[in-house]
Amino acid sequence: MRLAKSVRSHFAPFSSLISLPTVPLLDNTSTMASPESATLPPVNELKTLSTESRANVLDLLFEPSQQLHTLTVELLKTQAFESYDDLIASVGVQLTELAESSSKSDTEWLEAILGSHPRLGAKKVESAQSQAEQANLQKGSATEAEQLQKLNEEYETTYPGLKYVVFVNGRDRPTIMEDMRRRIALKDISGERHAAIKAMCEIAADRARKLLG
Repeated sequence: MRLAKSVRSHFAPFSSLISLPTVPLLDNTSTMASPESATLPPVNELKTLSTESRANVLDLLFEPSQQLHTLTVELLKTQAFESYDDLIASVGVQLTELAESSSKSDTEWLEAILGSHPRLGAKKVESAQSQAEQANLQKGSATEAEQLQKLNEEYETTYPGLKYVVFVNGRDRPTIMEDMRRRIALKDISGERHAAIKAMCEIAADRARKLLG
């Protein structure tokens, strides 16, 4: 089912949303490549890649997620993309469709994908790219680190099933914590799902630019 134009334009440029068959969950046991060694294939070659390689592309752009593999791996084989921004926008459409669904299982599926991003300021971050993106959040006092941890906990209590996701973009702890407080105060879980989708797509677009050099 296609989404309304107003939804698609939120992530422009867009590919048309197509109905996707369910694909088997992939066993993602490989170690993520460091930002220095990771590369993306030309976008026009995605259709020719193996299922595992297409899943690895999604892991580089987003975070490793079996749910995202099942949702999107087949799309990379059947849909032509003009650019990685186009691909990311199409993923944004898929996630938005889940967010706007009344199905509990769709909501849980979306939250599993959004939850693949690590907590901000976490001491152990698996993805090398997330480590680099959160580097500024590791700076500052122990008091700030404790405040950030408490805000993560408050956010997750306010929005069960979600983690706070934001495009850090070099911002420091105080700036990010101010945004966390603002979003917690809104108490709008539907809005938070959409905000997290937007942030994931912004992060993915930034990663694509860096990986393509």
